[in-house]
Amino acid sequence: MPSAPIAVVTGASSGIGAATARQLAASGYRVVLTARRKDRIEALADELTAAGHQAVPYALDVTDRAAVDEFATAFRTVAVLVNNAGGALGADPVATADPADWRQMYETNVLGTLNLTQALLPALTASGDGTVVVVSSTAGHGTYEGGGGYVAAKHGSHVLAETLRLEIVGTPVRVIEVAPGMVKTEEFALTRFDGDEDRAAKVYAGVAEPLSADDVAETITWAVTRPSHVNIDLLVVRPRAQASNTKVHREG
Repeated sequence: MPSAPIAVVTGASSGIGAATARQLAASGYRVVLTARRKDRIEALADELTAAGHQAVPYALDVTDRAAVDEFATAFRTVAVLVNNAGGALGADPVATADPADWRQMYETNVLGTLNLTQALLPALTASGDGTVVVVSSTAGHGTYEGGGGYVAAKHGSHVLAETLRLEIVGTPVRVIEVAPGMVKTEEFALTRFDGDEDRAAKVYAGVAEPLSADDVAETITWAVTRPSHVNIDLLVVRPRAQASNTKVHREG
């Protein structure tokens, strides 16, 4: 019996990453869960294994290139890489934003994606049918006030995906970008506002149904499981209430 294809998911400790790992595991992949929080990914691996799926946790900081390179040595072939690790910090205007926040967002969203993609590209190619997924954001396609650092980082991840697709055309590796809009997860806004629950709640105030992590994970899994010759270059997914980054219908 052939072994299950391997799918590596970064940022798998919560939110979109955890939901994507669950759905890929249910689709028959042997999922490798990576994140910095070892306890979270170990618990998720136990959950998936108990459900009859294949899952392995691996504590990893995507910004640590030496650690990423060591991680990559474990694989001869990889079928799917989901570059999901990232996130936003702060919502200050350009004039007063903290450069340290900008640097951290760039290192995680862009260099983290670069690190994993470079390290695993040989294994993805060796699989004969590899897929690189970059989870960017609608912030990578349009700006908004107070979003400068995050927008810049997500533009970077968008351009990384777009350029990689040009550079490796003709190889057996697809490059898919999924750009979610407003997604309500347990941590995204809280992390952005340094744990301020009131500010985090205001992001979603009046929005009847923002996207869930499962909504985005389903989209990623659908794109990944298309026939090999089908490449979903860019898929933008928003809740119905969000027409753009700056136009959101709020009730009440």
